[in-house]
Amino acid sequence: MNLEAVYHRSQQNWAYAYDKQTLHIRLRTKKNDLTEVVLYSGDKYGWDHTDTITPMKKLATDGLFDYWKAEIQPKYRRTVYYFELSDDTQKKYMLEKGFFDQHPEIKYEGLFDFPFLNPIDVISPPEWVKDAVFYQIFPERFANGDPSINPENVEAWGGKPTTKNFFGGDLQGVMNHLDHITKLGINAIYFTPIFEATTNHKYDTQDYMKVDPHFGSNEKLKQLVAACHERGIRVLLDAVFNHSGRTFLPFVDAQKNGKDSIYADWFHVREWPLQVVDDIPSYDTYGFEPLMPKLNTENAEVKQYLLDVARYWIEEIGIDGWRLDVADEVDHQFWREFRQVVKGVNPEAYILGEIWHDSMMWLQGDQFDAVMNYPFTNAVLEFFGHQTLNTQDFAHAIGKQLTTYPQQVTEAAFNLLDSHDTSRLLTICKDDEQKMKLAALFQLTFPGTPCIYYGDEFGMSGERDPGCRNCMVWEPEAQNQELLNFYKDVISLRHTYKALRSSDISFTYVSQHEDDGTLVYERRDGDERLRIALNARQEASQLELANEAKAGWNVLLAEGGAECIANNDATTAVDTLSLSLPAYSFIVLKATNKTS
Repeated sequence: MNLEAVYHRSQQNWAYAYDKQTLHIRLRTKKNDLTEVVLYSGDKYGWDHTDTITPMKKLATDGLFDYWKAEIQPKYRRTVYYFELSDDTQKKYMLEKGFFDQHPEIKYEGLFDFPFLNPIDVISPPEWVKDAVFYQIFPERFANGDPSINPENVEAWGGKPTTKNFFGGDLQGVMNHLDHITKLGINAIYFTPIFEATTNHKYDTQDYMKVDPHFGSNEKLKQLVAACHERGIRVLLDAVFNHSGRTFLPFVDAQKNGKDSIYADWFHVREWPLQVVDDIPSYDTYGFEPLMPKLNTENAEVKQYLLDVARYWIEEIGIDGWRLDVADEVDHQFWREFRQVVKGVNPEAYILGEIWHDSMMWLQGDQFDAVMNYPFTNAVLEFFGHQTLNTQDFAHAIGKQLTTYPQQVTEAAFNLLDSHDTSRLLTICKDDEQKMKLAALFQLTFPGTPCIYYGDEFGMSGERDPGCRNCMVWEPEAQNQELLNFYKDVISLRHTYKALRSSDISFTYVSQHEDDGTLVYERRDGDERLRIALNARQEASQLELANEAKAGWNVLLAEGGAECIANNDATTAVDTLSLSLPAYSFIVLKATNKTS
């Protein structure tokens, strides 16, 4: 028994309140080392009449470890607990104070302790997010609906994008195409910044209280939000609070008046006057970009200004939440106060942080509801697109991801495959539509909140900025209608079956061969069971899987020649589930719960 690999702590993603009655307890052990783990728990003030024995289930596995999970509901909302670890030859007992050969005699001393389940401490992302399918829009490139507000130097729609040119996309253009967004099955939109700025990307904010005139007006945005809400579509705006733009009036004043400016402390200035020497600004910026001076969010006036901004667009315009740019470079205290302001106006607002790495410090219920799930993104792209991960390593990466955060955080995670910051999905897949479909299928059938980048549904391609920020293709002859129908079908499946929006996922088959891309995973919600089988490589695959409870299986969707064989269908119950999976194919099945 490898005790050095065993890990637990009574907080964060290892022991947490899932709801007002339920605690989730997790434990890490060496992979394939233990045969059983049992959780012993009880009230520290009354163990004798509250003790509970709960066998733990294996939640996930990665390349090194197994992860175990138990759910308990302490009668008095508090518990102490310890673990019984078993392998083929021995048992050990893990307490907070160490490992022992026998059960502890005193049932409160040295045990792990969850002192009290206070309802206010429960991490509670908005419920609607679990059912959302997001659509990311880069406004300048989506549609030109009002040429009268075009920039002076606007270019013809569909031209080659650069980092500096404009094509006239605006809010009216979005309103004109809400039918397309609705028919696709989208019920939430994330807009990159729309506030007044000098660039086409608008991350250099000039006025946080004003829609950029080339996009429209505050009133136009209010109309757009109302139109979206009428269709059941939520709206998320991009908040750039880490830095402003160089034309932001307080920064203009600091440039003019130097250290005597009333705004001198609004920024992080290393040396006056504000200048750039050898490409290095004398003030902190986003990266080393002189156009984007970093805001001092510890300054009381800066803090109040930005919190007023956060409140205004929710109260006056009716938006449903914020995506927070470069969120990890802003101090934690600011985000705590930001959350209080936003949730005070709308408790159901979604607070989404842009963080590309482990984010547990921001996801403890006092700051963000979720982050952009780039570890998920990277694993999916490496397996389906770049094909640098084999099937087993991909399953391990996903298993690790499922254990990184509390379950309710996973349920609200923002799962994207491409964006305005990355190459487009089809380009990453080397223009292979079947690889792209498999990646999108996994994204849309995985726990969390999927986000589709505008135009992916039509087969748009492009390398990272500026190539990924090309104009939306609206000419029917240039649109990939077959790919569009695929997206519609899979999104419809997600909306139809609650199991695809649950957090219950398990891998039922993972190929062990380096060149075999066969993967089967099951999604459950109560009695509803769906299985997705796919082959992400060129070699065809034939599978014989154990058919638990001898269920019948109904084919919901299949592509690439994938099929059930040997009479496995919704009316036949047999011992095995037989599948044929040609290269780059998939099949989605639903159990009918018929038994022999």
